[in-house]
Amino acid sequence: MLFENLNIIDPILKALKNEGYTKPTPIQEQSIPAILEGKDLLGCAQTGTGKTAAFAIPILQLLYSKQKSLKGPRSIKALVLAPTRELAIQIGESFNSYGKYTGLKNTVIFGGVSQKSQTDALMAGVDILIATPGRLIDLMQQKYISLNNIKFFVLDEADRMLDMGLGHDVKRIIAKLPKTRQTMLFSATMPQEISKLIESILVKPVKVEVTPVSSTIDTIKQAVYLVEKRNKKSLLIHLLKDKSIESVLVFSRTKHGANKITGDLIKVGIEAQAIHGNKSQNARQLALSNFKEKKIRVLVATDIAARGIDVEELSHVINFDLPDVPETYVHRIGRTGRAGLEGIAVSFCDEEDRDSLKNIEKTISKSIPVIEDHPYLMSNSSVFVSNSGVVKNRDVRKKASGEKTKKSSYFRKNKKKS
Repeated sequence: MLFENLNIIDPILKALKNEGYTKPTPIQEQSIPAILEGKDLLGCAQTGTGKTAAFAIPILQLLYSKQKSLKGPRSIKALVLAPTRELAIQIGESFNSYGKYTGLKNTVIFGGVSQKSQTDALMAGVDILIATPGRLIDLMQQKYISLNNIKFFVLDEADRMLDMGLGHDVKRIIAKLPKTRQTMLFSATMPQEISKLIESILVKPVKVEVTPVSSTIDTIKQAVYLVEKRNKKSLLIHLLKDKSIESVLVFSRTKHGANKITGDLIKVGIEAQAIHGNKSQNARQLALSNFKEKKIRVLVATDIAARGIDVEELSHVINFDLPDVPETYVHRIGRTGRAGLEGIAVSFCDEEDRDSLKNIEKTISKSIPVIEDHPYLMSNSSVFVSNSGVVKNRDVRKKASGEKTKKSSYFRKNKKKS
């Protein structure tokens, strides 16, 4: 299946060709025809599967086909709601890329920065608006934005919005939308709150589910390092001494932890920057830009700040802290192994993380291989493994046996080739 087979118009096909895209991903292949037919859509897919193009391409095509018949100043006809500024910016970049030959205009609005450039763009006229909920409501209250002409509404990463406590804002926005519209909702998980939201905003939706929402991509090689909490920093530095590891996204549970990890790495000469909610928008964008341009090897992030980070050929994800929610683990490691490429995801597990590891393995329905051949191995690792209750047929080598495990070899040999 090629994009040409999906009845996509020439201006968009030309833009896709410029981006090097010829073959749609499964979610794009299933979603684009349904959206072009005017149907509501429920997309269930984890990060890195091509969700943005799945809705951006058909929305651009439908708007392009109508723009010649529309008279008067531009008005907002499509609204995309995203949980974080990083994801909103990424979506805006995608609309720019796919719609560069359509003449359609989009803009992105988010909080944490001056609103002037955003309101100037809105006053100049916009067809497609990508927004975070808080700034959207703020500018609606200031009368800069009207949603009266919305024909297409996209709620992206709906589960994350609810996790972030944005459910009330989302409902306020939906209440201002026209009753007659085409709605697309995308979510990696389907908790009960999402099911209620689906019932209230979608009309006879087409459901597209490309992978089980709790599964991990096969191209991502996973491993866990058993390590005492006090030794995590030393283990991270030990692994990063391998210069062949070109780009690493490190996850911290807290903002303070992200800052501390970054400082520890800088002290030993490893280029790193942190990205989290306490950083200014300019600082976050600079860190992300430096990471994408390979000016730094390591980006340290919290979960919320990491949503929307899309880095080509990201080789490694390291969970410095295991997440409490198993689905968050799936989101995290999905930052690597994107677009069919290989990636590596490793996790540090201390005594307090036993239950988290157990729940993650249950959720993804697989055991994660343990790497024991490293200098900071947890002293009671054998007991930890045998008592976990879920470890079966693990690739565990006991130090007492003297068997050589070649940890570094594992870490390198699965490294994604650029």
